[in-house]
Amino acid sequence: MITEQEIRRFMLEQAYKPLEQEELIKEFGIGDDEREQFMKLLDDMERNGKIVLTRTKRYGVPERFNLVRGTLQGTSKGFGFVIPDTAGQADIYIHLNDMNGAMDGDLVLARIHKRKTDNRRPEGEIVRILKRGRDRIVGTFTRLSSYFGFVSPDDKRIAADIFIAPELQMNARDGQKVVVKLHQITGRHSAEGEIIEILGHKDDPGVDILSIIRKHGLPEKFPEEVLAEAEKIPDTISEEEIWGRCDLRERTMVTIDGEDARDLDDAVSVERLENGNVRLGVHIADVSYYVKEGSPLDREAYERGCSVYLVDRVIPMLPKRLSNGICSLNPQVDRLTMTCDMEIDTEGNVVAYDIFPSVIRTNERMTYTDVKKIVVDEDPELIKKYEPLVDDFRLMVELAKTLRKKRLRRGAIDFNFAEAKVIVDEKGEPVDIVKRPRTIAEQLIEEFMLKANETVAEHFFRLEVPFVYRIHESPDAEKLKAFYEFITSFGYSIKGKPDQAKPHALQSLLEKVAGTPEENVISTVMLRSMKQAKYAAECIGHFGLAAPYYSHFTSPIRRYPDLIIHRIIREVLTKGSLTVERIDELNEILPDAAQQSSIRERVAVDAERESKDLKIAEYMMDKIGDEFDGIISSVTSFGIFAELPNTVEGLIHVSFLTDDYYHYDESSYSLIGERTGRIMRIGDKVRIKVSGVNIDERKIDFELLEHFPNEELVSGKKRKKVKIRKASGETEKKPGKKGKFYEVSRDDFVKKEKEQKQHKKKKKKKKKYRNKAKRK
Repeated sequence: MITEQEIRRFMLEQAYKPLEQEELIKEFGIGDDEREQFMKLLDDMERNGKIVLTRTKRYGVPERFNLVRGTLQGTSKGFGFVIPDTAGQADIYIHLNDMNGAMDGDLVLARIHKRKTDNRRPEGEIVRILKRGRDRIVGTFTRLSSYFGFVSPDDKRIAADIFIAPELQMNARDGQKVVVKLHQITGRHSAEGEIIEILGHKDDPGVDILSIIRKHGLPEKFPEEVLAEAEKIPDTISEEEIWGRCDLRERTMVTIDGEDARDLDDAVSVERLENGNVRLGVHIADVSYYVKEGSPLDREAYERGCSVYLVDRVIPMLPKRLSNGICSLNPQVDRLTMTCDMEIDTEGNVVAYDIFPSVIRTNERMTYTDVKKIVVDEDPELIKKYEPLVDDFRLMVELAKTLRKKRLRRGAIDFNFAEAKVIVDEKGEPVDIVKRPRTIAEQLIEEFMLKANETVAEHFFRLEVPFVYRIHESPDAEKLKAFYEFITSFGYSIKGKPDQAKPHALQSLLEKVAGTPEENVISTVMLRSMKQAKYAAECIGHFGLAAPYYSHFTSPIRRYPDLIIHRIIREVLTKGSLTVERIDELNEILPDAAQQSSIRERVAVDAERESKDLKIAEYMMDKIGDEFDGIISSVTSFGIFAELPNTVEGLIHVSFLTDDYYHYDESSYSLIGERTGRIMRIGDKVRIKVSGVNIDERKIDFELLEHFPNEELVSGKKRKKVKIRKASGETEKKPGKKGKFYEVSRDDFVKKEKEQKQHKKKKKKKKKYRNKAKRK
């Protein structure tokens, strides 16, 4: 039977002209017995936007009709961007008047109006909504009268308030969080729907996280058929299941994870060989053995895409019976695994490797904290407790440093940003915010997983087997050009053109700025110049890792792409090669699977970030009025964001900078005072006061008390305090004419400044008319 890929390939040929259905049937030689199936395939492809049916009933591909298929990414201001399905294509800007009823997350077809130029992305309009990204919205109910009400969506990227008719309100009350099923979008700022679930009042305990779960469409429970299938899987390994696998149960190996980890999907082993090289074994849970393709478990895992780690709970990709049970590499029990053994020389090169199914039995379940105490702190108590493993840990550290050195030498970009962890109590209330450490223990696991992922990706790429890769495209040339111009203000430069950027050059810059006052600002702006990594069926390399081949192989318990490639690896290893039919089948399903995985990953990231922001806002509620030291972490046209030592970030709105009028300079990411010339930019140290917290919007407001310009630190001069005017109603002595001082409140100052500005405008206008009269 003809496949989608064959049809698209045929229509993409240069000589192809749009054909009618009967002409296509004749062209492909479709017989009577396949006719109905072929027509259904065309209908499905047209409905999904993979091909287009013209008004004259002829078929073609979107690319030939100036159309782009992709996912709409909405914004709170009403406009959006279409992220094309095809890797390498630029995002398309969609004006709010050209959205045509589309919402954030919708799969759409967009027509391009203006092509990409040197400094602007392409622009277009939505011509068709292929699939709604969501049909359920979470928001707060407000009753307008005894009959009518509306719901304000929690997601600010949805601009429309949703009208709820009286008979569709489920007796909801003011202030309750509800789930709404959309019926129709009646305009840019209005829609209609019905309430299908009441979550509770927005201030009730637990409703906040529940709202986030519903908002992002995260599944709380597994379907009965999925749980039933999981229950049939045994808790232990039988001798029959071990047959044909390499038995590694005598090899010393451990898992190393965080203290709260339950799904242990990777174990590691090291051994010094006689030739001086090190054999590194990365042993990954063989989830594909239990989760069969097309089974209820597999379909559910596909829909979920990955596990989601919220602040107070985990929403797993697989039922706990698998993720915490038979698939988790718990200590001292037999487990089925897929092993990647690598022989690594003293320079960090993989000189030999082997990938095979295995059975293991880990010796210990180690934590990052304990490994760090052994290899760095040399804790005598822990060294004694784990004496048989201590030499292995030391060898792991030595090997990890070698691998890291080689990776950085080839140009892999290594950002050093602190990550926050919110500690919550048994009620889900935040009690502390701490920086998540990145010690040598975390780094060694990171290096080992990176090396295994690269090795597996390269092996199957060279076999020319259909595969799912983790790709990271080169940065957008315009964004990188702006970054190149930005770093010149600090006295740095990067050789070469932005459109030919190499990761090695960017990593060299990070090494130069390491330890300097401008390190944070340059790292932040560089990161914002990068594209997001994603999954794809084509191998185009990973820019950030400077790796020509990269995949995700090491976490099949919590990532669906890993599960897919484990399945492919098993087929290749057991059968020796794939049939032509199987290759065609994989080529057809893998692009969609990769796209689905990328979409679900973004959903998980957004949900995790929102849950963290929510708990951070709750934690800061009782800190209003407190003062803290911090640094400017971001600068926008509407104000500056300051970050505290515990990574909490808040906004100092430009209207609160009352000592001057500030203008945003996009090229240097800074606010510049109109009269004083004071520059506020990323990396500057500040003293702030917490002035307000908005739980609903997950926002924290700061007031600027003192500012320490970065230029003074760079030049080595003594820091100079710059006092900012106090809040409304308070007064402070300010210098007047001839050195005298006068009392002024903030409100008086703002009013005076406004009057002066209006006076200048009137004066300028009068002068213009006088000059015009003179000319006459």
